[in-house]
Amino acid sequence: VQLQASGGGLVQAGDSLRLSCTDSGHSSRNFDMAWFRQAPGKEREFVAAIRWSGGNTLYADSVKGRFTISIRNAQYTVYLQMNSLEPGDTALYYCAARTRRVWSDFHSRAYNYWGQGTQVTVSS
Repeated sequence: VQLQASGGGLVQAGDSLRLSCTDSGHSSRNFDMAWFRQAPGKEREFVAAIRWSGGNTLYADSVKGRFTISIRNAQYTVYLQMNSLEPGDTALYYCAARTRRVWSDFHSRAYNYWGQGTQVTVSS
């Protein structure tokens, strides 16, 4: 699994961004995928998760209704569509993967593979 994240940028409050995470190793179809974020001086926090096959999804309460996680199988790519962005969403966003397991424990320690971060900055 070789994850490469992209799509971050500087936007204004209320704008949208779509983050992409591509597995260039083409081995993630039996994995669970997730997005995490880390703001300066804060712990890395869970944002959203999806099962590669089966479609289970889960969202942090802070992004529910605004963010959508999805997968494009053919491109081995996971997306995070972020709408109605708020200054509190400013962080370095990471995609992560783990071998498929029981659909629980979404702490960062449960994920084995990480992409490089992509910065999202939301101005007020």
